[in-house]
Amino acid sequence: MAALTAIGLMSGTSLDGIDVALIESDGETIARLGPIGYRPYAEEERALLRAALAEAAALTDRAARPGVLAGAERLVTGAHLQAIEAFLLSNRIERATIDIVGFHGQTVLHRPQSRLTVQIGNGAALARELRLPVVYDFRAADVAAGGEGAPLVPVFHRALARGLEEPHPVAVVNIGGVANVTFLDGEADPVAFDTGPGNAPIDEIVRTRTGKRFDRDGVLAASGKVHYEIVTKTLADPFFSRRPPKSLDHAQFARLPLDQLSLEDAAATATAVVAGSIARAAGFLPRKPATWIVAGGGARNRALMTMLREWLRSHALVAEAVGWSADALEAQAFAFLAVRTLKGLPITFPTTTGVPKPMQGGVVARG
Repeated sequence: MAALTAIGLMSGTSLDGIDVALIESDGETIARLGPIGYRPYAEEERALLRAALAEAAALTDRAARPGVLAGAERLVTGAHLQAIEAFLLSNRIERATIDIVGFHGQTVLHRPQSRLTVQIGNGAALARELRLPVVYDFRAADVAAGGEGAPLVPVFHRALARGLEEPHPVAVVNIGGVANVTFLDGEADPVAFDTGPGNAPIDEIVRTRTGKRFDRDGVLAASGKVHYEIVTKTLADPFFSRRPPKSLDHAQFARLPLDQLSLEDAAATATAVVAGSIARAAGFLPRKPATWIVAGGGARNRALMTMLREWLRSHALVAEAVGWSADALEAQAFAFLAVRTLKGLPITFPTTTGVPKPMQGGVVARG
């Protein structure tokens, strides 16, 4: 199959900003990983998105945009347009050379048990403004068919892993607001699921107590004491003992009962919950991974990486160590998924989301 040039966009639950990435792919293999970019959200934009997350908790209709959700959707669409325009300009890329754009949007609600997942962002409007075809609404078909709708990135992990020299099987952990793991063993369908909270509870502690967005480099956690009784109690939640496939709404563990602890101890304890939940998830994998690779914002948290290696009893690698991008991996993935959508290839599988059969996904808006 001929390779297409695709741009992928990702705005995660951490609400830090929009990642942009260009790849060339035929939907099965990666011909080239191109430039990457980033458009940060301003603090007032983050405030609107946080308000939208709170408003979305009451949604029962995925098409409804009550209250601040309508304004938040306009913000998300406009910010992604700005991100792409700036990316094309800064990298001197001609618009006509782009075949497809993969637009994830901003998840504001994810309740697959109620057949409900909501990502705001108007894909059709973005396609009109860009004058390019855009694939969006990647999760809806899977959830409607009874799947978890997440994680979506594993099929991209499989394509990347074909070029790895590290020993297999490989486990790829992505730590965004929520953390997930992908198990890869040759050409078999990937096995994947959400492991539990990622950066969300750590970011919440730092934001509410200091006004900063995150624990940069894990400095706070590294100087605090882990309260293991809280870690044990948190990991006793039924989610962690439930067999996959499974996925998590960003809000489920975003606030942990840590108010009585100092800032440093709270950060350390929340970080240990993340590491411990990933290590516990390893017990659900088909067999022990020979290589662990960590991507997402959590890969930049040195305290989290230290704890994760201790909990896993393994030397987990940061994505850059194998030539991948920890920051842009999900944006690259949505470029890849857009190509697969255009070519009619499945993006989710029984082993990744629990959907009854391999499923196509995404809606194509022609620009």
